[in-house]
Amino acid sequence: MNYQEYFRDQLRQLQDEGNYRVFAELERHCGAFPTAHNHAENGPEKVTVWCSNDYLGMGQHPKVLAAMHRAIDGCGAGAGGTRNISGTTHEHVLLEHELADLHGKEAALLFTSGYVSNWAALGTLASRIPGITVLSDELNHASMIEGIRHSRCAKRVWKHNDLKDLERHLMDLPFNAPKLIASESVYSMDGDIAPIKEICDLADRYGAMTYLDEVHAVGLYGPRGGGIAEREGLMDRLTVIEGTLGKAFGVVGGYIAASKELVDFVRSFASGFIFTTALPPAVAAGAAASVRHLKQSNAERCLHQQRVSEVRGRLDALGIPHTSNPSHIIPVMVGDPVKCRFISDVLMRDYGIYIQPINYPTVPKGTERLRITPSPVHSSEDVTRLVEALGALWTQCQLARKPMAAQ
Repeated sequence: MNYQEYFRDQLRQLQDEGNYRVFAELERHCGAFPTAHNHAENGPEKVTVWCSNDYLGMGQHPKVLAAMHRAIDGCGAGAGGTRNISGTTHEHVLLEHELADLHGKEAALLFTSGYVSNWAALGTLASRIPGITVLSDELNHASMIEGIRHSRCAKRVWKHNDLKDLERHLMDLPFNAPKLIASESVYSMDGDIAPIKEICDLADRYGAMTYLDEVHAVGLYGPRGGGIAEREGLMDRLTVIEGTLGKAFGVVGGYIAASKELVDFVRSFASGFIFTTALPPAVAAGAAASVRHLKQSNAERCLHQQRVSEVRGRLDALGIPHTSNPSHIIPVMVGDPVKCRFISDVLMRDYGIYIQPINYPTVPKGTERLRITPSPVHSSEDVTRLVEALGALWTQCQLARKPMAAQ
């Protein structure tokens, strides 16, 4: 077999389908986000980023930066290895206390990313609880799917946010058999929100544990940034809450929060925790500062929602189709992979606007989109430049607009 030719053929096929991913080489500048420099062929060019998951701009917040500087000056750069071998640093312990408090749980456990926290926690629970069945929403993140698959447990996939289908699967299982219902709160591609209360009601009725991925909600919702479950007063009803430090909290890392026994169980058996180098102390310190700040400050969340509403309204005024949802994620629907890639390229080249196209396999074919994530650090002038550019490109690409009656 000619391996290199096979690789080239597969890459050509992706390019022909419009699904080949091209990474923009961006350089963020502290204090200037959402602007950055794109290192293009003709040298660095200034762009405005409209697709970052640093939803609140906390990656440049003075409190976060100061905490990281103090930690790196005091502790050095790295953690020195795994927590089992090299020891748990004080900064890790402080952050886990903050996260447990954020979600009203007894304990929390840090991982190197949100992906790893889902993979390790779900994989450990599902592989080590005898006879368990995991009931997974069909649109759950790849990290959840991989964790469940890795466990080799029995699983049921239920239709997205469909409570009747979830209950149908629960009714098929013996009442006394172990069960775990896994779902997200805010789904990152469509921006819709799970019916968490009703899922908890079914879990109580059928004797199931609940696992909620809040990665796109922590920091953004609830009076202290605890997520949708905090906003709805449901945190005490959830067995496990999983979150990330790499989105609204502005740093990197993932975690779970749960009872002390469950957290200790995962800590003791999860290979994705045991054999992985720990987060650097400076990262943990910065994340703790971000969590503490957002527990006490609602200003970022309020301005964030105002900016989201402003973008939606301006898009509606031009008839640019976007998915209606109750979250901060604005999927602008293109429906064609080649045009989606083209619009993204022209926005960057001609307008200095960076929005990465979302094509298959991240989303189903025919639902290609630009995923816009407004932030408190975008200005009204930024919004005007964005919607005017999209309006011009919609005309250029002969894409359908929403009728006036639907606006």
